[in-house]
Amino acid sequence: MQKRNAPIHAAIDIGSNTIHLVVAHCTPNDLDIVEDRVELVRIGESVTATGEISQQKRKAAIDTLSHYKSLAEQHGAAQILVVATEAIRQATNSSEFLEEAEKETGLTIHLITGDTEATLTFYGATYEEQRQPNAPAVSGVMDLGGGSTELVTAKNRHIIWRTSIQIGSGWLHDRYLPSDPPKPDELSVAHAFLQTYFQGMPIKFQPAKLIVTGGSANSLLLLAQQAFQQDQSNRRMTYEDLIRCEGLLTALNAEEISRRYKQPLARARILPAGALIMREMMSRLQLDEIAVSPHGIREGTLLAYARYGENWLERVSEEASKAGQPGGADAGDGPMTNEAGEETFAHAGQRMLKERVEKLLDWRDEVLKHEDVEAIHKMRVSSRRLRATLDAFEPICKPKPFKNAYRHVKEMADLLGTARDTDVMLLGLREQHEQVAAEEQAGVQWLIDRLSSYRQERQQELETYFAKLDEAALRRWIESCIQKGATHNGKS
Repeated sequence: MQKRNAPIHAAIDIGSNTIHLVVAHCTPNDLDIVEDRVELVRIGESVTATGEISQQKRKAAIDTLSHYKSLAEQHGAAQILVVATEAIRQATNSSEFLEEAEKETGLTIHLITGDTEATLTFYGATYEEQRQPNAPAVSGVMDLGGGSTELVTAKNRHIIWRTSIQIGSGWLHDRYLPSDPPKPDELSVAHAFLQTYFQGMPIKFQPAKLIVTGGSANSLLLLAQQAFQQDQSNRRMTYEDLIRCEGLLTALNAEEISRRYKQPLARARILPAGALIMREMMSRLQLDEIAVSPHGIREGTLLAYARYGENWLERVSEEASKAGQPGGADAGDGPMTNEAGEETFAHAGQRMLKERVEKLLDWRDEVLKHEDVEAIHKMRVSSRRLRATLDAFEPICKPKPFKNAYRHVKEMADLLGTARDTDVMLLGLREQHEQVAAEEQAGVQWLIDRLSSYRQERQQELETYFAKLDEAALRRWIESCIQKGATHNGKS
């Protein structure tokens, strides 16, 4: 059957960053797309901030769904399939939102699991690639969303492993990269967080090729094509391309990126986070190059419906469960992996917090010696990284130990920061003292003496603080922050 004679269906994906519509003539293995629309609603922004979908985001989402339903009907779509993903899964008022959206639009919305999302994304991202000759036996798909990232590995086109992690471009931006453009210290902490998270995440069946999909990936590809005069038909990105994109995104603010390179402003704001996640995953998988696909969960939904009819979701869910065990925390005291050997979000938090507090306390003795100015700098960096990790996992932390741990870490970071800033000023003044005219040296030396006295007072404050600090209690608070069995990613 030729595609143009195939039935027309529509699929809508409600994600953390976007709501996306695809309308196509559908066969079980191919699509002829006649409409492709995307709206950057950023539902996940309010979920990250409050744990809920705000009234403003609910209205924007429902208005977009109503518009998309009208477009699909104009094309004669026989079925309009709607799936909702990470931000909706994690919102505390998800049921209320879905009920309101279905009532207002008349659409049936399927709230799917991360494993089902990963499987549908694999269908959509690879259906064109499967027609290519000499495809590698083992390939991977990464769907970089706003609130989560799905990873799938397939061998000879059959899924053999998949996982869903609760880190996306919008999530990373909101928690780690609020400045526009991001500040170097924000990027450093975000980089350290991702590196630690990904390095500790077991990934089975290292893929020889990785196909990346999602709005941020496609926007970064467009940015590279326009900024570096690359071939518009080339849908591959190298590690070097991502580094160059990051350079642009940290040198120019979002408004300038939007104006120069035809990016929606809201998308431009979260591109630094998307670039960082992609680059860190390439490092984890030891890949120099990726392919970027414009297709994903929507196309996968349409292909699944064409293959399985009304039972499409049940069949896909069954396939997802066979590809590996569902993610979830182990309620016992065993190792922090689930039955498939995957590390859950909560388990990653427990691992990372434990590592961060140990790295912080390792610098205590060197700081108290007050012999190497770099020691206090490194301990300050460690304190900021521990705070950032606490911030990242706060939604699944128990409030009391979290508040105790956070208060002590913040107090320590503030003391270290004051001492470090004074060290930097003293270094600058000492260099200046050697360069100024002789008649000005006395004035500079007076400043050095005053700052040195101030710095000694700060050192005494640090010594007093560390003498009183109960390291064992701090470790207990940190390690007990995340309760066993925690899976929720909304606010406590």
